[in-house]
Amino acid sequence: MLAAALAGEVAAWRVDLARLAHAADLTAEVTREAYPELDVPFHARWRHFTVAGHDLWAERDKPWTDAAEAARASFDLAITSVLLDAGAGPAWRYRDAVTGAELGRSEGLGVAAFRLFESGALSGDRSDPLRADALTGVDAAALAKAFQVGPDNALVGLDGRAALLRRLGEAVGRPGDLYDVMAARAVDGRLAAPVILDVLLAALGPIWPGRLSLGGAPLGDCWRHSAIKRDDPTDGFMPIHKLSQWLAYSLIEPLQTAGIEVTDIDGLTGLAEYRNGGLFVDIGVLRLADPADASRAHPVGGPLVVGWRALTVALLDEIAPMVRERLGVSAEAFPLARVLEGGTWAAGRRIAAGLRADGGPPIKVVSDGTVF
Repeated sequence: MLAAALAGEVAAWRVDLARLAHAADLTAEVTREAYPELDVPFHARWRHFTVAGHDLWAERDKPWTDAAEAARASFDLAITSVLLDAGAGPAWRYRDAVTGAELGRSEGLGVAAFRLFESGALSGDRSDPLRADALTGVDAAALAKAFQVGPDNALVGLDGRAALLRRLGEAVGRPGDLYDVMAARAVDGRLAAPVILDVLLAALGPIWPGRLSLGGAPLGDCWRHSAIKRDDPTDGFMPIHKLSQWLAYSLIEPLQTAGIEVTDIDGLTGLAEYRNGGLFVDIGVLRLADPADASRAHPVGGPLVVGWRALTVALLDEIAPMVRERLGVSAEAFPLARVLEGGTWAAGRRIAAGLRADGGPPIKVVSDGTVF
C-alpha cells in the first residue's frame, strides 16, 4: 500500500516522507518526557489498568496458587477488555467509584471493562468471579449499565460490542483456555510472538461479523482495496488485524508471568488505530488528496479508511528506527511495542489535542464498535 501510494496509485492519499523526521522528533520528545529513563513498557491493555497511581490488577486479592490458572484469568480479562475497546467517541466518560477517577476513551473503557470483569458478571461460577465463561449471556443492557451509558453519556457501538462478546463465548467458551493452546506451542519454554497472533486469528476468526472469508476461513480485520494487486485469490485483500495484534501484545505479560519467554516481539506489526494514524495525518506525512474528505464521515471498510490504516502500519515501520536513533536505543532493547507506547500513540494524542477541541481523530470513521 505504501509503495502504491508513493507511486500515486492510492486515490485518497498523498505521502510526504520528508515529514517523517518531524513525527520522529515529536515521538522521541514525548517518550523522554513520559519515561526519562526510557523504561517504556509494551503497548498493552495492562497500561489502562493503572489509575490514580494504583495498579488495579496487581493490587486486588487473587485467589490462585497455580500459575496456569492465574494466566487463564489474566487472559480472560485482557481478551474481553480489548474486544470491548474499539473507540468510545469524544464525549463518553466513566466515573470510577473506587479511585474517584473520571476517564474517557481507552483509559475509561479499560477501567469500565476491568470493573465489569471484577464484578463476576462474565463468570458462570459465583464462587469464582475472576473468569469469563458466561459470555454468551452478555447483552447491550448489561454493558450499558457497566459502562454508565445514558442519554448524556453515549457510547458508540454498544450493541456491536455485546454481540462480539457473545460470539467470543460461542467460539472459544472461556477465552482463558487459549493460554493452554499457546503454552502447548512453546518450545523449551519459548514462544514467538507471531504464534500468539496465529492462535488468536484462528480462534477468533468466527467472531467478526460480515467480514471477508477465503476458502471458508473468516478473515476478520481484512478489507479490500483496489491498490493491492496479486495474481491469486488474495487479490485486493489488505489484512490489518488491529485488535487482534493489540491483544497479542497484551498477552505477552501474562505469558511471561507464567514462565513462558516470549520472543520475536517485532514479528507483530504496528497498530492501525486513529492515534498512530492521526499522528501521520496531523503532522503532514499523510495528506488527503481531497481536503473536503476531512469533513466527511467514511465507512470503516471504504478505500479511504482502509488506505489510511494500511499506510499507518507501513509508516510505523519507517518511523521506528528514526525514533530509536533519536533516543539512542537498539531495536533489541526497544521493539516496536515500546515505540508505540512511548511513543507514536502518545504523540498522536498530543498533536490531536492541540489541533481539535475534542482531541478526536482527523478522519471521521463510521464504525460498529468492533474495529477502532
